[in-house]
Amino acid sequence: MSSKQTATQEENNLQRGLSNRHIQLIAIGGAIGTGLFMGSGKTISLAGPSLLLVYVTIGAVIFMVLRAMGELLLSNLNYKTFNDFITDILGPGVGFLMGWSYWFTWVVIGVADIIAITAYVQFWWPDVPPWIPALALIGVLLALNLPSVKNFGEIEFWFALIKIVAIIGLIIVGLIMVVTGFTSPSGHQASVANLWNDGGFFPMGLTGFLAAFQIGIFAFLGAELIGTTAAETKDPTKTLPKAINAVPVRIIVFYVLTLSVILMVTPWRSISPDRSPFVEMFTLAGLGFAAHLVNFVVITSATSSANSGIFSTSRMIYGLAQHGSAPAIFGKLSKNGVPRNGLYLASALLLSGIVLLYAGDSLIAAFTLVTTVASVLTVVTWSLIMISYIKYRATRPQLHEESAYKLPGGVVTAYAVLVFFVGVIGLLFMFEDTRQALIAMPVWYAILGIGWFFVHRKNQDKTLIGQAQKKGLDKQ
Repeated sequence: MSSKQTATQEENNLQRGLSNRHIQLIAIGGAIGTGLFMGSGKTISLAGPSLLLVYVTIGAVIFMVLRAMGELLLSNLNYKTFNDFITDILGPGVGFLMGWSYWFTWVVIGVADIIAITAYVQFWWPDVPPWIPALALIGVLLALNLPSVKNFGEIEFWFALIKIVAIIGLIIVGLIMVVTGFTSPSGHQASVANLWNDGGFFPMGLTGFLAAFQIGIFAFLGAELIGTTAAETKDPTKTLPKAINAVPVRIIVFYVLTLSVILMVTPWRSISPDRSPFVEMFTLAGLGFAAHLVNFVVITSATSSANSGIFSTSRMIYGLAQHGSAPAIFGKLSKNGVPRNGLYLASALLLSGIVLLYAGDSLIAAFTLVTTVASVLTVVTWSLIMISYIKYRATRPQLHEESAYKLPGGVVTAYAVLVFFVGVIGLLFMFEDTRQALIAMPVWYAILGIGWFFVHRKNQDKTLIGQAQKKGLDKQ
């Protein structure tokens, strides 16, 4: 094979440039987001200490989703993303729906991140026009992602490291305050008993406990991100299982232990739903720079999320183009094996965040809408992964038997997870602010249905033309 042919072949394949170090930190970064740093205050106000059980429950379910995803991805190393096995197992129509929905999920999250980051930047420079940091961030992310997938891995590695250091710092400071019996200026003493002293472990009853699930789900969005890196991971048979198996420990440390420390230091009724409990705890510790420190952390967290959005949408639309479900231009790769046209599209769509910055003053309502839409779309994605697993077990039992990385509990676990997700959708209907977004979701799926009709017909026409041409050649 000539060097030119080799280069052409390499350009048509995603490059395995992500090492174990990158995958481990991408997995951590996906599990730690703005939902933890900024959203946990509201969750605490809804459920009190019982939110710890909420995160444990959701975390256990997501771990099972990731285990099922891992088994499916490793059953065929030609799968580039989880959308590939969904398309292969459930059919191109479902793959079309899932691929575009996941693509749209990260576009929506990316836009929300752009808006959030401009607000965080204005904490330091209130006179800077909002469009400047938004445009600068999009430009930087595009420039960093274009050279190679390794750049994405390096960026996520350092972003995740910042989050980890901040959380470990909070845990250490908080435990010292509990051990020393620290008393706040308002007279509250840090103690383990704060977890049950004020109204018990379930102070808001079953209603408050269930209400926390709607926000808890949003906190875990992105946990499945490692499922879009399969084609670009070195030695995926070792790296992916290692990253997935570490998820329970990370959930216990980064969610349960962190929030337990916060609740021990500050009684849950004293935590404001509108402020980050991280800021409040560092402030109580006498660290005057707490607000600036946490502001820096949430900026890196939101930037990490936007970076993940650019990465995942470009890879998802590349996969769609490979199946004929997106314009062919998005199925082309650069010399470094990067789907740059997908990156350009993602960056262009993130610019809509700048428009929203000037669209009015009801951004809180817009964020609620955005987070609900993203949550519903992600629950659909997780559900389709489990449905794919169930069909895979029924139609490809030999692959399951040969697998060295199996979903614990198998099909029974898959059905239990699906029942849980049905319950989550039901919870979203219970609350007014999330119900409106949920009711609007059928519009998106109706648009996808129309899109699939035209794509399917186009693909059928191509097949018929190809068959006719082949018959003509055979007659000759």
